[in-house]
Amino acid sequence: MATLEEHIQSSRRGGSLEFFIEARGPEKVVSRMPIQAGMLNPFGVVQAGALVWLADVTASILVLESLPAEERGKNFPLAIDLHTSLFGNQKEGDIFAEAVFVRRGRRVSVIRTRILGSADKLLAEVTSTHVPAG
Repeated sequence: MATLEEHIQSSRRGGSLEFFIEARGPEKVVSRMPIQAGMLNPFGVVQAGALVWLADVTASILVLESLPAEERGKNFPLAIDLHTSLFGNQKEGDIFAEAVFVRRGRRVSVIRTRILGSADKLLAEVTSTHVPAG
């Protein structure tokens, strides 16, 4: 890996993200994201944006369980607000996201997604607000 200064000065950025739905239903969706080299920051832990991405997509899947999107995208849950609190991080293994409704509405849904690491350590909590695409 380059030094921190070389990383900061580099104009090239890249990475890859992948996750798997472990459980889905109308009340809760659970996802698992294996940690890969392309999602690590210069300090060797998962970049915060990868945690937010996992939470956002897992929350969207939960909303879709209650209100499926139509072929042309109508009703697809668009995130209009994401609030993230970061509590920890890790370097290897799997990270899990558990999304549940705070409020389930026809026009506005609020989801709380907990991001958990090894030994169920709380890494982040994301509260997101979604509205259906028109």
